[in-house]
Amino acid sequence: MAQLKIYGNAAFFAESRNLISDVIHSCVVDALALPQDKRFHRFLPLEKGDFIYPSDRSEKYVIIEVSMFEGRTVETKKKLIYLLFSRLSVQVGIRPVDLEITITETPKHNWGIRGVAGDELNLDYKVEQ
Repeated sequence: MAQLKIYGNAAFFAESRNLISDVIHSCVVDALALPQDKRFHRFLPLEKGDFIYPSDRSEKYVIIEVSMFEGRTVETKKKLIYLLFSRLSVQVGIRPVDLEITITETPKHNWGIRGVAGDELNLDYKVEQ
């Protein structure tokens, strides 16, 4: 399980939100081995006055927060980070300096999904990798 919050400029998201979502999803599927149909993205578009960031960032500055079950290896998490940097740069034109990523892991029992605690779910994919 992984949920993503994507923060960025509203105008940039208006023109590229679907592409960004597709690229992010490809990274999550490849790095975390999630099924193709498990896409949980929340875009948080911010107006210019509501998104204050350093002057060396551009209008394509994006912050991605990944919330997921604990259990993945350091290598798996780094793979996700590097795939995001690479693919968003090549496919969307978001420079690495314009992208910040944080991963927060929580125990499965701290999630409530489909009426049960996360550690009681029958998942069709492995979290530990």
